Amino acid sequence: MSDGQLRAAAAAAAGLGLAIAIYLTYVHYAGIEPICATSGGCERVQTSSYAKVAGVPVAVMGLIGYTAILTATLLPGEWPRLAASWLALVGFGFSLYLTYLELFEIDAICQWCVASAVLMSVLAVLTTIRAIRSESYTGNRAA
Repeated sequence: MSDGQLRAAAAAAAGLGLAIAIYLTYVHYAGIEPICATSGGCERVQTSSYAKVAGVPVAVMGLIGYTAILTATLLPGEWPRLAASWLALVGFGFSLYLTYLELFEIDAICQWCVASAVLMSVLAVLTTIRAIRSESYTGNRAA
């Protein structure tokens, strides 16, 4: 994949993740039950004690994270590439933690959360490939 293709794929994944985060943020503040294919799983996850970290809804954290990743992906230069990769890797780690909570603490699965975790995993791969390629090109030019 070319850098342009990686960038477009990362932007698309971040855009989808942002759409999910917007929806879940809306659901949180509107106090409504999320649309879910499984019976009650999303509602149970969204209303659990783990749905907030230090008083901040996890959906809002996703909103901020996806916005930052999308912005960094679209900006030119080395630092935005590295920032996008770092943010996506942190998001991937946080997604792993949240998935653990769903499976072993909450005992419910939210399809929106799973979709977000998959997108964050994809973003971690795509943005890291872009950052590594960028570093190798930079290293080759300096040599």
